[in-house]
Amino acid sequence: MSSKVFIYSDGGARGNPGPAAFAYLVCDAQGEEICEHAETIGTATNNVAEYTGVIRALERAAELGVKDIAFFTDSELVQRQLTGIYRVKTPHILDLFRKVVELQKKFQKVSYQHVPRTHEKICHVDRLVNQALDGTY
Repeated sequence: MSSKVFIYSDGGARGNPGPAAFAYLVCDAQGEEICEHAETIGTATNNVAEYTGVIRALERAAELGVKDIAFFTDSELVQRQLTGIYRVKTPHILDLFRKVVELQKKFQKVSYQHVPRTHEKICHVDRLVNQALDGTY
C-alpha cells in the first residue's frame, strides 16, 4: 500500500435536505484507483453529505494504513472549514467537523484542496453519488 494517497469525495442531497448520498475514490500516488465507495445516508443536507464523505474516506484510508493524504473536494465550504479559513458555526456540522479533526490524528499529513466540479475524478464521484441515489450503484 502506498503511504500517500489522493482522495476525491463528493456528497449531495436531492432537495437539501432530501435523500442524500456520498461517494469517495482513493487513488495511489500514480493516480491508479485503490478503491471507491458510495452509499445513501437517508435524509440530509448537502453539507452533511459532503462531510460524511470526508469522514468515511478518512476511515477507509486509516484501514488501508495510509500515512499521507491529499484530499480533493468540490465543496469550497468544506475545504475552507477544514483548513481553518472559515469557522464552523452550525452545531450538527460542528459535530461532523470534530469527527474529521479526530480522524486526522491517525495520519502524518492531511491536506485539503478545492477543485472544480469539472475535475475528472470529482465528476466520477459525483456520478457515484447519483448512482447511489438512483439505487444503481
